[in-house]
Amino acid sequence: MSDANQFDTIVLGAGAAGLFHAGLAGQRGRRVLVLDHAKRPADKVRISGGGRCNFTNLETRADRFLGQNLHFAKSALARYTPWDFISLMAAHGLTYTEKHKGQLFCDQKSGAIIQMLLDECEKGSAEIRLSTEISGVTHQDGHFLVETSSGGVSGQRLVIATGGLSIPKMGATGLAYDIARQFGHDIVETRPGLVPFTFSGELGEKFAAISGVAAPVIASVPGARFEEDLLFTHRGLSGPAALQTSSYWTSGDPLSLCLQTSEDMNAALRAAKQDSPKQSFVKALEAHVPARLAALLAEVGPIAQDARLADLSHAAIDKFAAFLKDWRVTPMGTEGYRTAEVTVGGISTDGLDQKTMESRHVPGLYFIGECVDVTGWLGGYNFQWAWASAHAAALA
Repeated sequence: MSDANQFDTIVLGAGAAGLFHAGLAGQRGRRVLVLDHAKRPADKVRISGGGRCNFTNLETRADRFLGQNLHFAKSALARYTPWDFISLMAAHGLTYTEKHKGQLFCDQKSGAIIQMLLDECEKGSAEIRLSTEISGVTHQDGHFLVETSSGGVSGQRLVIATGGLSIPKMGATGLAYDIARQFGHDIVETRPGLVPFTFSGELGEKFAAISGVAAPVIASVPGARFEEDLLFTHRGLSGPAALQTSSYWTSGDPLSLCLQTSEDMNAALRAAKQDSPKQSFVKALEAHVPARLAALLAEVGPIAQDARLADLSHAAIDKFAAFLKDWRVTPMGTEGYRTAEVTVGGISTDGLDQKTMESRHVPGLYFIGECVDVTGWLGGYNFQWAWASAHAAALA
């Protein structure tokens, strides 16, 4: 094999984790090659945050990540923090705006983050080959041979950063899992995460009828509770409240919605009854939730839809207030990988070194980013895991 196809490190995947790792490794003196089947790099970065790239979260900590080993991410996250990435951005003249709950968005939009990653790769003389299919990987005599649509390449280290199964129309594949299995790694069962819920039947029709309505809720499933906005859609439920809980949801479980996030609805409805007894119950409810949602709640709740406040006993109001605190709805499913922002599950961390991301089975083999069984909350956490895991492997 010619010297042109021999490298110190081969990175599979030109996404956030892969490009960031390539730049760091190249600047540490390694000869690096990045391979990707896509026509352009970092397409998921490009669409993130509505095109503004929610690149990290200031509230990042390990307990905001899912995985079978909840401690695995601690080391990498501690050694590369949101402020480290912010410093890199500052060096490139990029600025940011802090939004809801520590979420940081790039003022110059996602294209500027991608260009920064590419500039870092260029600074480290990392070579990037796009539109290149991977057909096989072998390991022999301390070297990895990667067969591609343009011929074979070899490297002393192989870094897998090809992501998970989310958003297949952007090229997502299970390549990382196939390679992991090939070299003896276990795969934690995968499922879509940060994904809207779907509903069928009568309830699905009711949600579709108020599509576009949003309201603050506390959404809960076993093991998770999030106070966020909920969005009703023509398919079911979306918005941050639905997306966050979806990563923890198990098929068949109900979703608990509390619509009393900041006020005592029981007291409010009793006061409304005293002040305006002739007012309809639905009209009184509209003072606290959007009108179309009020009509739906009156329809599915324990009070007759056409009731007047004067007709309601305190016990009936108490019962409805209790319903608003724990409205149980059971999704049919989710929209799946088609719209999922992340993949929950992936390559078991039991087979990886938490400080270096290196395989415990094959020296020189690393797994970083979304393909690993580490999944963050909505709001920049998964980007921070991409940066931190790539950094850990680059320092190895």
